[in-house]
Amino acid sequence: MSYEDTISDVVKVVEAAGAAIMVLGGLGAFAVFARDVIQAGTAARAYRLLRRNLGRCILLGLEVLIIADIVRTIIVDPTIKSVAVLGVIVLIRIVLSFSLEVEIDGVWPWRRAAAGTNGEPSDTP
Repeated sequence: MSYEDTISDVVKVVEAAGAAIMVLGGLGAFAVFARDVIQAGTAARAYRLLRRNLGRCILLGLEVLIIADIVRTIIVDPTIKSVAVLGVIVLIRIVLSFSLEVEIDGVWPWRRAAAGTNGEPSDTP
């Protein structure tokens, strides 16, 4: 087995880890949502927590997938075309990550301190 084959296998493992983070994290978020609805008897706050937890799982999974793309491009397939594709993929994932963070916190990242957002949902709708 060559070095490139080994790295390619490592990249596949990292990609699987990124997908697993999103899937298992999503399932966990839904389990917490069900528990919160049963305990509280209301779904309003539990729903906001679900959205926040799902967003966090997606963000973490995307970050891991970016790692896999970078390793693949640098080590396995270091061509100008693959670097350009990586740039587009990273740009798309950055936009997704940024929009998810805004969706989770409800404010622009540079306005977080002024809005008093500490990463936890408020009790107001």
